[in-house]
Amino acid sequence: MRIRPVTPAELPVLRDIETAAGAAFRDIGMAEVDEHEAPSVETLDRYRRAGRAWVACAGSDRPVAYVICEPVDGALHIEQISVHPDFAHRRIGRALLAHADTHAREQGLPALTLTTFTEVPWNAPYYARLGFRPLSDAELTPGLRAIRAHEKDLGLDQWPRVCMRRDRGPAA
Repeated sequence: MRIRPVTPAELPVLRDIETAAGAAFRDIGMAEVDEHEAPSVETLDRYRRAGRAWVACAGSDRPVAYVICEPVDGALHIEQISVHPDFAHRRIGRALLAHADTHAREQGLPALTLTTFTEVPWNAPYYARLGFRPLSDAELTPGLRAIRAHEKDLGLDQWPRVCMRRDRGPAA
């Protein structure tokens, strides 16, 4: 897999990846998550223009996964990471997180954060295996609190969710 910045022409492909990846939620009784609208091309382009949107590409340089992120209260927040189900279980998500971690290091940010579902196997349990730890309510920064409030407004809190953080070790 090659990881590289998203091009403007690929923004609709990211929406397709998101829609395809969302179908797995329907299979576990979370159809509302599957029905949630993928980020708009305009939203995705904002991340692209800021230099915080990357794709993982298959052999033909076709995007099969993506990650978008932004600085939130001194950490790099993973806003969305999605892998097309045809390419699941190949460590592509892990590679995208490693790429985001490198970007965080380059920006002088000491950690990655994200929000996720606690009881979905490819969400919080997966991130825990990758070194993320749940944050208590007392540890939430104002920016993370705002993100959680927005998720609640979207109806995502009908299933347990958590903020997680992975601190980076010292540079090698």
